[in-house]
Amino acid sequence: MTALPSDMRAVRIARFGGPEVLALGEEALPTLARGEVLVRVVAAGVNRPDIQQRRGLYPPPPGATEIPGLDIAGIVVATAPDVNWPRVGSAVCALVAGGGYAEYCSVPAVQCMSIPRGYDFAQASVLPEVLFTCWNNVILLGKLAEGESILVQGGTSGVGMATIQIAKLLRSARVFATAGSETKRQICRDLGAEIALDYRCDWVKPLVEATQGQGINVILDSQAGPYTNLELELLAFDGRLVLIASHLGERADINVRQIVRRRLTLTGSTIRPRPPEYKGWIAKALMREVWPLLEDRRMRLSICAAFPLEDMAKAHALMDANEQIGKVVLIVDPALAYVVPDGRPN
Repeated sequence: MTALPSDMRAVRIARFGGPEVLALGEEALPTLARGEVLVRVVAAGVNRPDIQQRRGLYPPPPGATEIPGLDIAGIVVATAPDVNWPRVGSAVCALVAGGGYAEYCSVPAVQCMSIPRGYDFAQASVLPEVLFTCWNNVILLGKLAEGESILVQGGTSGVGMATIQIAKLLRSARVFATAGSETKRQICRDLGAEIALDYRCDWVKPLVEATQGQGINVILDSQAGPYTNLELELLAFDGRLVLIASHLGERADINVRQIVRRRLTLTGSTIRPRPPEYKGWIAKALMREVWPLLEDRRMRLSICAAFPLEDMAKAHALMDANEQIGKVVLIVDPALAYVVPDGRPN
């Protein structure tokens, strides 16, 4: 194996603010702790939590690197002595607690997943964060059951697109979604949403009518604020509202009585601080349940735009504009980004 360098290119947040605060510089190569592997990053996903971290609203958990980036795809170049898989040379994608915007990233081995057959590194880099988020919040916390209904607020975000498809393909759910343009709403329908609505208009009444007044079983939302009570009112008996962010405000005026009377669940999560064992459990579930959908192309997660690592500010500016459909990717190694590791064609 080629000797590893002592330094690497990596992105730091110089100060909190706009995309211009991102700075590319030299950093020491990460060291490996027990149970970890070192991945040479080929491509990294750009996610909404990265934007929030840049703005000073989502700090890394204790002990995590301050280098942003939550999902990566690349090649394992070193392993801790206690790691059996992945091995050196394995092509993997992984959810990380930080450090994705760099040439090398350390990650607990249990959080690594083999790259789906037929996927190149760039395509694989968009999978971990959205799929972990979807599985954790929709399947584990939301407990979406066979044939239930789900409302996905923001259906063309990476998490939204994953949720629409997983709900439809794995749970045969009635899927409803919101999006800000007719183009985005049509994409939601193409992915499996029965109804897609403009979130700037009245989205409650059409959904009450669509469910014959019974309400929605599960709602996945990143807005919170004034949406919260509307969503609680929209839930069916025993319904579950799962919050993954609070972009419209961290406080809400809600009617607690309806939670009691209709046995509702209001919950939320951030997966970033959870221990590797928990994330490893989700990684196994994804490879077992979702990888077959990806490999036979029944499910797809699209790349909206790809930027070289040095253009990370442009990638963040695109996210700030909130006009992207699908995922934004940083290309760390252009020579390998579009290579399919298993040699099969795309």
